[in-house]
Amino acid sequence: MDFLNSKIEAATEARISRLNVVHINDQTLSLNREVYREARSEKDARAAEYSAVKRALGRDTIVVADGLNYIKGFRYQLYCEAKAVQTPSCVVHVGTHPEKCKEINHVLLANEDQDGGYPTEIFENLVFRYEEPNGMTRWDSPLFTVPYDDPTPPCEEIWNALIGTEAELKKVKPNQATVMVGNSHDQIRG
Repeated sequence: MDFLNSKIEAATEARISRLNVVHINDQTLSLNREVYREARSEKDARAAEYSAVKRALGRDTIVVADGLNYIKGFRYQLYCEAKAVQTPSCVVHVGTHPEKCKEINHVLLANEDQDGGYPTEIFENLVFRYEEPNGMTRWDSPLFTVPYDDPTPPCEEIWNALIGTEAELKKVKPNQATVMVGNSHDQIRG
């Protein structure tokens, strides 16, 4: 987030300097981690994240959907929403071995001063249901897998995937099924 904001602040191009960054996660949505205990409350939590992303999406906004986007169908929904408003998207996957995740979660649970981890039962269930992103699918592409302890993540490459370079603006073509065309009467007269 700091990298994105610093790129925007340093920009001299109007198309970049007008961008803003919106960060959406469980904390910004005031969701308790207990929502992942039951299917119904989890579904409502995903709907809240989806709605927040949909409201924030726009050509002048970089939306960081920093949540439990571990279900490929949910990532597909987010991809479709971004494509519908013709904004680029990418997936940044923090590659961490499940045992390391368990260790980190245990430390977070033990530290009452932090916004702790997930209760063990919920954590184990989330790990079991996790669907790793696949860069071969269009909704997970481009995919940036960054090891959790990587001191130099590919920030510039992520920026270029979302914004483009100074020489080439990143553009997204709409799906033909969503492009408005004249009514059938106009097409017949054509």
